[in-house]
Amino acid sequence: MAGSRLADGAGQVKQAARFATALYADRVGRFYAANMRGNLPAKLAGRPGRADPYPIYEQMREQGTFCRNRFGSFATVEHAVCDQVLRSRRFGPRPELPAYDPAKTEDAEATILSINPPDHTRLRRIATPAFGPKAIGAFEPMVQARIHEIVDTAERLGEFDFVEQIAAPLPIAVITTLLGIPGDHRREFEKYGAVIGGALSGIRGLRHAAALQQADRALNAMFTQLFELRRNEPGDDVISRLVAVEGEQIEPAEMAPMCQLLLIAGFETTVNALGNGMLAFDRHRDQWERLVADPTLAAGATEEVLRFDSSVQRTARISFDDTEIAGQPIRAGQFVQLMLGGANRDPAVFDAPDTFDITRANAASHLSFSSGIHYCLGQPLARLELTTAFGILAERLPRLRPVAAPRYRASTLLRGPRSLQVTCR
Repeated sequence: MAGSRLADGAGQVKQAARFATALYADRVGRFYAANMRGNLPAKLAGRPGRADPYPIYEQMREQGTFCRNRFGSFATVEHAVCDQVLRSRRFGPRPELPAYDPAKTEDAEATILSINPPDHTRLRRIATPAFGPKAIGAFEPMVQARIHEIVDTAERLGEFDFVEQIAAPLPIAVITTLLGIPGDHRREFEKYGAVIGGALSGIRGLRHAAALQQADRALNAMFTQLFELRRNEPGDDVISRLVAVEGEQIEPAEMAPMCQLLLIAGFETTVNALGNGMLAFDRHRDQWERLVADPTLAAGATEEVLRFDSSVQRTARISFDDTEIAGQPIRAGQFVQLMLGGANRDPAVFDAPDTFDITRANAASHLSFSSGIHYCLGQPLARLELTTAFGILAERLPRLRPVAAPRYRASTLLRGPRSLQVTCR
């Protein structure tokens, strides 16, 4: 028994050593590519790139339709090319073969976001009714009431962290209600979901890896308990619907990853969009004053916030065949990085793209919700939350403004402030 424990311990030490070595090698490789070879996609991962990626996107645009990342794959900031790749059925988030098997996969993110048809089609069909017009319309009174509660607290505080007090509470309340998570468990789901969401751009170190593993296990255990609860006490929520078709339309092994995705995507990107919007309004006070004067402009403001500083900065697709995009041959099995943040400021689509204008006529042409069959399932809910929030904030907190520089998340995939001290006085 003791020998077995020692062997297990030695194996864990070796595994940790291999992980640390690979992580260090990746950082060295990225640093060398960015600083010695001048590789622009690699520069996005550096501190200046995380603070403001848009000058780097413009340098990429100057190089032409495509540039290479440090692994030799193509990267593009052109809106038309990004949209074409996202809409093409001959590109996907993972290789076309071998076939996806939820019972055998080791990929914890094997969800509607990261799999190909026909499994993508099947899983999306199950989740779609929860985000339809009728379902989202029913959430509007709750969203309005929750925002007013949040603003009541903010008014009493006077000065506070915008992310902690405003940006985070709204979407977590909405998505946990949508999923059917009991109120006394919502803080736990938020905590573990935030850890997993923060790892979408990659693992930063051994401590981060350990926290991620713990969060993943805890979240899966909590979902397993919730599935059992909803089998016995079904409600009008997403998890109850999944349980009702378990074994027929969805495999048991698919349920927890799908719920994880909906939980994380349901609050992580909305939190970032609210924070990015607050910063954009502060740096363009004339646009904030315009919204304060006419809160009905909130829907247009939402689209411009999503375009101007996207919560999701990039995605990638792999080619299933030898093909050609914008005159560039692409081999089967080759990845193309799609820089959505750069595409949203493409001057070929948006006039004066670096100007923040909440009355921009074509702001909704942004790619912040992706495009094609993987177009964001929850975008109607996100738009409802953001539009309602911006409108009420402008109406009730007209003096809202930051009083300190933001602290950004250490991520190149998701962009948004981790903390933002503001005042409403």
